Amino acid sequence: MFWLMEGMCFLPTFLVIWSSCSFIVSYIISLFEHHVPPVFPYISDTGTHTPESGIFSIMIVISAFLGVATMYTRYKFVEKLNEATHTVNPRLNHITFYVGLIGCMGMCVVASFQETVITSVHDIGALIAFLFGVIYILLQSIVSYMSVPHGSSLPLCRVRMVISIISVVAVFPMIICAIYVNHSDPHWESYKEEDPYRMASAVCEWIVAFGFIFYFLTYIKEFQTFTLIWKPEILLFP
Repeated sequence: MFWLMEGMCFLPTFLVIWSSCSFIVSYIISLFEHHVPPVFPYISDTGTHTPESGIFSIMIVISAFLGVATMYTRYKFVEKLNEATHTVNPRLNHITFYVGLIGCMGMCVVASFQETVITSVHDIGALIAFLFGVIYILLQSIVSYMSVPHGSSLPLCRVRMVISIISVVAVFPMIICAIYVNHSDPHWESYKEEDPYRMASAVCEWIVAFGFIFYFLTYIKEFQTFTLIWKPEILLFP
């Protein structure tokens, strides 16, 4: 476990573990409560009813803040690296970070407004989280390629790009198929009628969600090579 203390790798490690648990724990609870079917329910459906709804909300919000911390650390790493190499456009680094922040805000909206309470707000939050999340990892893959060989290795860049492309490909059928799904009742009973649109959308949603998790998993080795130091400054007024 000593590798966990190297550099800043504890951040993406904790993010990956916590985010995975956020999805899996709420899914297991909702499954035992017979609130969702065992095969590919919507992620939001696993956090709609009590008692899993409270756990889902808390864990997703914490995941969002861990995501912000990880993205900021990655942003500062690229910024510092670019001071010596000048390989990455600083504007691209800025834009990528802000896109990631918007995606994390979408996650907070999803956690705060449950699907059966204010459906429209929940759906908008989910759309923001997934769309901006996909854009973030795609832009981050481009940044990784631009920083080779100083920041990332070429094999790692290829892995990140593959994950990004799979997520981009999956997010569009997820959204399109969701338009044709009746979301009025997320309970198990509504799943008994076989709906190919619901199944396709839910499968793609899980692919995109774990695409994010696997993408941040690729940060761990890189985050072992540096540390982030916060230096507080005191400004004295005359």
